[in-house]
Amino acid sequence: MSAQRMTRELSREPSKASARRLLQAAALFVFALPLAGCGTGELWDKFTAKDDTFVEEPADKLYNQGLYLMNEKKDMKAANKKFEEVDRQHPYSDWARKSLLMSAYASYQSGDYDGCIGAATRYVTLHPGSPDASYAQYLIAASHYDQIPDISRDQGRTEKAIASLEEVVRKYPNSEYATSAKAKIEGARDQLAGREMNVGRYYMQKRDYTAAINRYKAVVTQYQTTRHVEEALFRLTEAYMTIGIVGEAQTAAAVLGHNFPDSRWYKDAYNLVKSGGLEPSENQGSWMSRAFKKIGL
Repeated sequence: MSAQRMTRELSREPSKASARRLLQAAALFVFALPLAGCGTGELWDKFTAKDDTFVEEPADKLYNQGLYLMNEKKDMKAANKKFEEVDRQHPYSDWARKSLLMSAYASYQSGDYDGCIGAATRYVTLHPGSPDASYAQYLIAASHYDQIPDISRDQGRTEKAIASLEEVVRKYPNSEYATSAKAKIEGARDQLAGREMNVGRYYMQKRDYTAAINRYKAVVTQYQTTRHVEEALFRLTEAYMTIGIVGEAQTAAAVLGHNFPDSRWYKDAYNLVKSGGLEPSENQGSWMSRAFKKIGL
């Protein structure tokens, strides 16, 4: 039937039976248009071709292949693909739960911290009551911790690491990961204190002593358990002596000597105060004295 004849037929008021026949003919006509440029066999092959790229495999087989690639071949990326395939093919199986955690671990080992955080976060969300949820939470925190930058750079990642580590301690205080998390928290806090000291020294060089004092004060009040607190007290002695607030300088030196008598920074602070004809003398009402009394140092 030609296209012109078909158009005339469709423009009439046909019966239901004839309308069905005409519509079928129109469909066949439209379908036949692409045949002009190819053979019938070629077109049939296109419509009947199957995608042979997907092969469903048992969940335990995929999981064990992932373990083999990870433990024997040390190929974390290839292992991760196997674990992800378990989750894709068998999303509601127990193997999928195990694979999700192993995917987070493999990502962490390969340095793909964002991938680790994503997989571990999903694990904690889907399986909060699992015995392995504490480890997943720890992997999130460790991924942030391992990305802590140098003290000369922005410390946003350090703050994220501390928050994540504190989450491990809060949620799983009796787990084996809580102890490691606490140690990492101290390391991260030391990094933040180092950042404050670095900026404080910069202000000292610029002779902006008030700004420098504020930075050192942050170390003394917020990061007393870090290794930077001794230098901070010395720098406070130095800054206060420079601007003539000798009472606070004497207090800074005295607090330093009382809490860290063997520190080289105390020797420097003592000599600095003595050079002004003074002695270290603690003012009990000073913010420095009160700050150390709070933690019993």
